[in-house]
Amino acid sequence: MLTRIDHIGIACFDLDKTVEFYRATYGFEVFHTEVNEEQGVREAMLRINGTDDGGASYLQLLEPTRDDSTVAKWLAKNGEGVHHIAFGTADVDGEAEAIRNKGVRVLYDEPRTGSMGSRITFLHPKDCHGVLTELVTSASSHH
Repeated sequence: MLTRIDHIGIACFDLDKTVEFYRATYGFEVFHTEVNEEQGVREAMLRINGTDDGGASYLQLLEPTRDDSTVAKWLAKNGEGVHHIAFGTADVDGEAEAIRNKGVRVLYDEPRTGSMGSRITFLHPKDCHGVLTELVTSASSHH
């Protein structure tokens, strides 16, 4: 069962400049930063609010660290903006399998490590009305 909007991923060319925009304009503060070498991104998670299931909702700002990363290719094609939406679930494996059984392509055979130690997988945007969709089990849910 999907329990919340975990985050909305926003691709940007300059992470520090984009963080400053969200801080100055909306008052959002950085909750967490990291570099994900596997995905080739530097990211900042801006916590928006807590959720009924004990999780939270975030904006995830993504800056590519190399030209061959998925986010760099997306930016080259589309420019800055909303890259994906992520839904939280207590069981990313079970949820991915249930959605796969409904005919939606799941991009990873096995969930991978995502932000803040979470477990993640993605659904093909062509099967989700043009929206790259991520499924997330937060680290606190799968430990």
